[in-house]
Parts: sequence; C-alpha cells; structure tokens
Amino acid sequence: MALRAGVSQPTVTRFCRSVGCDGVRDFKLQLARSLAVGEAFLDPGPVGTPAGELPPFWSSVLGEAHVAIREVERQLVPEDLMRAAEALASSQRIASFGVGGSSASLAQEAQVRLFRYGLPVEVCREPYMARMIAATLTPDDAFLVFSATGGTPEVIEAMGIANRYGARTIAITRPGSMLAKTASVSLTVRIGEYPDALTPSASRFAFLAILDLVAAGAGYRLGPRARESLRRIKFNLVRSVPDESLEPLGD
Repeated sequence: MALRAGVSQPTVTRFCRSVGCDGVRDFKLQLARSLAVGEAFLDPGPVGTPAGELPPFWSSVLGEAHVAIREVERQLVPEDLMRAAEALASSQRIASFGVGGSSASLAQEAQVRLFRYGLPVEVCREPYMARMIAATLTPDDAFLVFSATGGTPEVIEAMGIANRYGARTIAITRPGSMLAKTASVSLTVRIGEYPDALTPSASRFAFLAILDLVAAGAGYRLGPRARESLRRIKFNLVRSVPDESLEPLGD
C-alpha cells in the first residue's frame, strides 16, 4: 500500500488510525465489510420501466414471496408444527416476543392470530420486559419467540429464563441457530435473501406462513372452544344487513 501510494509505511498506519481504525489490519477488515455491505445499497439498479414491462421490483417481491412459501413447505417438519400447536392450545398463558422490525411485528401478529381462539396472549415489546415476563411463566404456559437470525442475545437470554421455569418454549427462526437449539420446539426455515436492498426481507413471508400454520393447528386442536370464540367475534363485527360476500374476521 505504501509503495503504490508513494508514501512511507508509518504514513499508511497513521492514515488508517485517522479514519478510526486500530491499524492496517483493522482498516482492511473494515474496507472489506464496507464493500460487501455497500455494494447492494450503492447500486442504483435500473432507472424506470419500459412500456409494457413489469417494474424491476415485481419479481423480487412477489417472486421471493412464492419462493419463501415453497421453502416452508419443503423444510418445515409437520410433527414439530403439531407439537407447537398442541403446546399453544393447552397453555394457560402465552407470551410472544421478537426484537427488531419484522420479528417484533410477528410477535404482535401472533397475538392477533391466537386471541381469537380464546387463548390469553401477551406481547413482550422490549427485552427487559421479556425477561420479567419469562421469569413469571410456569410449565402450564408457553413462550413463543421470533428471530430471523436466531442469534440475538436478548432473545436467547429470555428463552433461557423461560426454560429455567419449565415453560413450553417455541422458536420460529433459522435452523441450526442458538435459539433453535435452546427452544423446546423449533419451527425453522432457511431463506436466502434477494440482493435488492429496497425490497422486504423474504424470510418475513416464511415466518408469517409458519405462524399461520401453527395458529390454525392450535385452532383445530381447540375445536368447539375456538369456533365459539370466532362466532362471537363475527357476530359483533357483522353489519346489520350483511351482504353476500364473506368478509375477513377482523383482519
């Protein structure tokens, strides 16, 4: 580097430190990381869409959603899914938890999906509260956790606390991750991300599909209890003079 720049080696070292690196080795690591991450975000991609053609993001959003659903079908173990559904359906109390954008949203969605069956569900909205709630769980309760990476320390710590007190722990996450190994039941799928920085993460579609499957499994396990709860909700949402179309149940 010094030879190509026409300076001395100490000058190279001083430059690296002047931009916040510990030295030349750290500078090389940071530069490699910046190139690996920055390429996807600095590439402007196609500008505009020719007449009669689909926009460039069409396949990266819808196509990756299709791929994610197919990967769930291929990778998810039905026996594990039914074990998770049984655990949720027979729990006296359910807590759902996720850190970050999509995982936190999925934890909220779990509450929306499960309360309709008459199941008591609470959402842990931040790690400190998750640790406190996990510490109050019992063997009659369930702890449902979402994580795209399965390596977030706060999530793994909360799961460990719930395990310590005998709760039924369920993870929807990446296979082989620390979270998957920590949970009593792991529902896992590995989704490769599409190299388009402006589109949503494809794993979100996969995890949402898994949540819908496990929620439906819990509903079928509950049977009449779930149907009666859904009937009450529908009765109080329907219009005074309903039309012939079947509306979503509170979605």
